[in-house]
Amino acid sequence: MPDLVNKVSGARLRSELGTRFSGPLISFFLRRIKDREQAEDLSQEVLLRVIRACDGDVIENPEGYVFTVAANLLKDHRRRILHNPTLRSQPIEQALADEFHRQLMEDRSPERVLLGEATLAEALQALNELTELTRNVFILFRLENMKQKDIAALYGIGQSTVEKHVVRATLHLATRCGRL
Repeated sequence: MPDLVNKVSGARLRSELGTRFSGPLISFFLRRIKDREQAEDLSQEVLLRVIRACDGDVIENPEGYVFTVAANLLKDHRRRILHNPTLRSQPIEQALADEFHRQLMEDRSPERVLLGEATLAEALQALNELTELTRNVFILFRLENMKQKDIAALYGIGQSTVEKHVVRATLHLATRCGRL
């Protein structure tokens, strides 16, 4: 695709456009509007406009052209929202998530912060009481989201042994933190 940076014909651009620019365009829009569905819609609109504009023409700088179209489309989108208040509505899931985050922020009292710090210190102390292998396996599996088979390969142990270490650590933490 390096030849995409140079002169690209309209036919070749159509075939590589989605693959080359979909991800970067969605990222471009997400940084500016924070709505994944809207970002995907705007990205598709940019790709359609570029395809329509380049029929038979040569684009000297495809990246510059695509992102210029994207910036202009974003300006148009913002103008439409300003002039049509009904477009400002947000999905119910987003409204509920915003309300949830607002409540979480309001519930951050000094007492709650201290309780959270004490709970974290207790959990860290409980982790330090485990053997090094059990602690490492638990951290890799639960906190780093590493697969059990990869942990088994890393330590040269069986996958069932990894499962036993995870269970042992989980039970210890639950017992130590008063959950069992």
